[in-house]
Amino acid sequence: MSNFGRALRLALRFRVTFAAVVASALAVAVFWAANIGAIYPIVEVVLYGDSLQDWVRKEIDTASGTVADLGKEIDALRGRFIDAPPDERRRIEGEIARREDRVAAEQKALATYRWVKPVIDRYMPGYAFPTLVLVLVLFLCGTIIKLLFLIANNVLVARLAQRATLDLRKLFYRRSLRMDLAAFNDDGTADLMSRFTHDTEHLSSGLVALFGKMVREPLKMATCLIGAAWVCWRLLLVSLLLAPLAALLVHLLAKTLKRANRRAMEEMAQIYGTLQETFRGIKIVKAFCNEPRERKRFHDRNKHYYKKAMRIAGFDSLTRPLTELMGILAISSALMVGAYLVLSQETHLFGVRMCPRPLSVSALLLFYGLLAGVADPVRKLSDVFVRIQRAAAAADRIYSRLDREPRVRDPERPVPLPAKRRDLVFENLDFEYVPGQPVLQNVNLEIPFGRTIAIVGPNGCGKSTLANLIPRFYDPTRGTVKLGGVPLADLRMRDLRREIGLVTQETLLFDDTIFNNIRYGRRQAPREEVIEAARKAQAHEFITQELPRGYDTVAGDMGSRLSGGQRQRIALARAILRNPSIIILDEATSQVDLESEQAIQQVLEEFIRDRTAVIITHRLAVLGLADRIVVMQSGRILDIGTHEELLARCELYQRLRQIQFEGPGQPARGADSMAA
Repeated sequence: MSNFGRALRLALRFRVTFAAVVASALAVAVFWAANIGAIYPIVEVVLYGDSLQDWVRKEIDTASGTVADLGKEIDALRGRFIDAPPDERRRIEGEIARREDRVAAEQKALATYRWVKPVIDRYMPGYAFPTLVLVLVLFLCGTIIKLLFLIANNVLVARLAQRATLDLRKLFYRRSLRMDLAAFNDDGTADLMSRFTHDTEHLSSGLVALFGKMVREPLKMATCLIGAAWVCWRLLLVSLLLAPLAALLVHLLAKTLKRANRRAMEEMAQIYGTLQETFRGIKIVKAFCNEPRERKRFHDRNKHYYKKAMRIAGFDSLTRPLTELMGILAISSALMVGAYLVLSQETHLFGVRMCPRPLSVSALLLFYGLLAGVADPVRKLSDVFVRIQRAAAAADRIYSRLDREPRVRDPERPVPLPAKRRDLVFENLDFEYVPGQPVLQNVNLEIPFGRTIAIVGPNGCGKSTLANLIPRFYDPTRGTVKLGGVPLADLRMRDLRREIGLVTQETLLFDDTIFNNIRYGRRQAPREEVIEAARKAQAHEFITQELPRGYDTVAGDMGSRLSGGQRQRIALARAILRNPSIIILDEATSQVDLESEQAIQQVLEEFIRDRTAVIITHRLAVLGLADRIVVMQSGRILDIGTHEELLARCELYQRLRQIQFEGPGQPARGADSMAA
C-alpha cells in the first residue's frame, strides 16, 4: 500500500477540502447515531404511556429505593461478618464490595436524573403522545440534516479525489515526457495509455472510496460503538471478541485481491495494445482479409482478462459473507449475554462485573440498535474493499513508471553551447539497444561546421541510429559525440536541441491546424514567417488551394487528412522555420513526387548553406547535395568519399547504387547522372 499512500499524500495537500470532508463525515456519523438513539425514549417512555416527566420521577424513585435497600443489605452483611468464620468472611467481603459498587452506580444515576429533571419539566411535553410527536420530529430533522451533510461530503470527496488524480496525471505526463526514447520503445504506447487511463481511473475510484466511505463509515461505527459503550462497555467487549479474527481474514483477502487486480490491469494493457495495433494497421488488416484473425486475437485477450476479472469477483464475493458472518456472531454473543443480564437482573457474569446497574429492556434494545448501526457501515466497507485493493494495484503500476529516471539526462553542471564554429565529431563510438547486440561499432566521423554529409547503406546498418545520437535521443554505449569540442553529455539537452531541425520518413503531425504544426518548433513565430517557410518547402500552394480552410485546416490524427507527400512538406516547413544550425533529414523526401522533389532540392540547397546537414537518403537528387558520402555496413563505417570516389573504389556503394536506383541486372550509369 506504500504507493497508494503516496497518491493519498497528494490528496492530503488540499488541507481545507480534506478538513471539510472529515467535518461533514463526522456530522453524518453523529446524526446517524443520534437517530438510532431515538429508540430509547420511544421504548422506555412513550410505549409505556408515560411522559418524560413521569419517566424521570420513576427513575429517581427507583434509584432512591435501590440505594436504601442496598444500604440495609450492606448493614446486614457487616453484622454477619463479625461472627463469620475466615472463609465466610472473604465471601461476605466480596458481597459487600459488590453492593457498594452498585450503590455508587445508583447514586451517580440518581444525580444525573436530578440534574436533568428541571430541564425535562420545563421544556418537554407533559403527555405521552406529544412526546412521541416531538421525538419523531427530531428524528426527521436529524435525518434531513444528515442527508444534507452526506450530499456535501460526497461532493467534497469527489473534488478531493479528482484534484489528486489531476495532479498525478500531470506529474505522470511530465515524467513520461522526460524519459528517453528507449523507455517508450520498451514500454510501448499501449501500456502507457493503459496506465494513464484505466489505472488512473481505478486509482481515482479508490481515493473516492477511501475519503468517502472509508472515512464516513468508520466514523459512523465509532459513534455507534461509543453509544453502545455508554450503555454497557463490558458487553460491547464481549461482542468484539471475534474482531481480531475478522481483521486477519480481511488482511489475507486484501493481499490476494491486490495481486489479482495487478494481473488484470496488465491484461487490460495487452487489450489496449491489440486495439492500437489493429486500428493503426487497419488498412493492412483489410487488404489481407485478416479480420477473422484479428477478431480471434482480440477474443483471446478478452478471454484472459475475463478469467482474471472472474477471479477478482470470486474473492470479492467472499468479503460481504465474511463480514456478515462476523457481525452475526458478534450480535449473537452480545444477545445471549445481554438477555441473561436483563432476565436475571444481574450485574455480574461468572463473577465478572458486566454493568454497574441491571440493564433494562429498553437499554438492551438501544444497545442492539447501536450494534445494528455498526453492522451497516461494516457492510458498506466490504463493498469498497475491492476498490481499495484495485486502487493499490493501480498505484503500484503508475508509480513503477513514474519513479524511473531517464537514462539520458541533463548534466548537473551543464557547459554552455559553443558560440562559434561547432564541428560535429564521433569518436570511437559504440552503441547497443540491447546489451551484447551492437548496432554501431567503432564509429569515427568528423563533420566540419557548415558541411553536408549523406549516409547510405543497407537497411539495419545503423544509419538512423547514428543520426539519433546527435540530438541525444540516446547516449552511446562507449565513446563520445562532441559538438564544438564539447561532449554532448555535458550540454543541456534543451540548448542542444534548439540548434537541431529534424525531418524523418515517418512524418508526425499533430491533430491541430496546419499553421500550428508548422509553428511547432517556434511557438512565437509570426504568421508571415510561417507562410514563408511553407513556400520554401513547396507547401504553400497545396495549403491555400487544396485544403478547405488553408492554414487553419486541422491535419487530423497523425496528419491523417493529408497525403504522405503533403505531410513531409509540412514537416520540412517546420524544420525550415526553426532555422537550426544542424539539420537532420532522414529520408525526408521519400514520399514526394519527382516534380516536388526537384523544387525541394533547390530549397534544401539554399537552406543547408552555412549549416551542418546530415542526410540519410537513397534519392539521387538529394545525394547530389552532399559534400561527402558515408557508406555504412553492419554498424561500421565502410568508406567515406565523394560520389565519384565511392563509385571507383567501394563495391557496396556500387551495388547499392545499382539495386536502389536502377534495379538488379541494369548497367550502371555514369557518375555525372549520379551527381545530378
